[in-house]
Amino acid sequence: MKYFIQISMIILNITVHLIGLDTLPTYSERAKLSFEQKTPCRGNTIDCDKVILLTGAAGFIGSNFLEYMFNKYPAYHFLVLDNLTYAGNLDNISDKIKNSQRFEFYYGSITNQRLVSHLVKKAHFIVHFAAESHVSKSIYDPEIFFTTDVIGTHILMDALVEAETVERFIHISTSEVCGTAESIPMDESHPINPRSPYAGAKAAADRLVYSYQCTYDIPTVILRPFNNYGPRQHPEKMIPRFITSLLENKYVTIHGTGLQSRDWLHVTDTCNAIDRCLHLPNFDLIKNQLIHLGSGKATSVLDIATKILQNFDKLDSDIVYLHDRPGQVFCHISSTEKSAAILGWKPLISFDQGLQSTIEWYKNNKEWWQKRTFLQYTPIHFTNEKVELH
Repeated sequence: MKYFIQISMIILNITVHLIGLDTLPTYSERAKLSFEQKTPCRGNTIDCDKVILLTGAAGFIGSNFLEYMFNKYPAYHFLVLDNLTYAGNLDNISDKIKNSQRFEFYYGSITNQRLVSHLVKKAHFIVHFAAESHVSKSIYDPEIFFTTDVIGTHILMDALVEAETVERFIHISTSEVCGTAESIPMDESHPINPRSPYAGAKAAADRLVYSYQCTYDIPTVILRPFNNYGPRQHPEKMIPRFITSLLENKYVTIHGTGLQSRDWLHVTDTCNAIDRCLHLPNFDLIKNQLIHLGSGKATSVLDIATKILQNFDKLDSDIVYLHDRPGQVFCHISSTEKSAAILGWKPLISFDQGLQSTIEWYKNNKEWWQKRTFLQYTPIHFTNEKVELH
């Protein structure tokens, strides 16, 4: 019965938003009462109940962060805004969270100015995950990337300028904005050289947040995580694509030579870094800062494919090499100096440990990923009129 009431409220919120009624979507009565019974937070304190707005938290990193924070901070309230695209799904959020009085889901786009403004005014903390994020899809259909990643971020920043309750805003950017490494390791002064429409859209959003920092002195931090992996990552992405392909007795496909190297970060370590940004006692240390998040180590695509093949007792002959993806990034290695110095953060999960746990998760959650494999590949058109699924 409790679950039915929660779902009914979600449907009501969706309906109100879709038909455009003057009354904006509101909290359920249960959650509304719980807010009214709490003493509101005052000032920039960290020892009282908080309301956290998470955009895009039905997706990969966002849903992992929601779970991480929900379990760690039992007095916090969570508002989730998500458009539920192919990469975002309520299946990514546990029933425990969905049935809780501390959770409210709002179906809608980050480009909906009225809805965004309404939610921002409710929040003490905001973490902005919402974005289109797959490089190959940005080559195939780039427009939605600029609509969501740039226009959506612009609308959110405008709402932030007008909000009086927000104490900290964390923008989740990406290392992809830097392009291929011009210096190793890649620190925060590395030039911005995006090499795909996805990276270009994220670079625009990254610098948009920076411009609002400079103009309005709002309480923001920009994080650039390097390549994340872990549970609930869509099988279009490399590591889950390798794993799920082998689970279906298919070949592993690699772009180009496979010698491209990346700095890999387990999603739990990323969640820990964001948590530190929200709860660092002296926020002035990181206010309006840009911070790279990585391990300082790089592993090639071919080495990862080999590790996964060995886990399945497969041979390198199960690899199929494709044309290299246009706009390929050849090397990414993060500097760890700044994140260690001002956040006191470093990744705790080694790549081999994280990869093994990720393989086990996909082995044990076939029902989750099998519903998503039809979107595993994207057609890429090359200049010689050749088309490949990447």
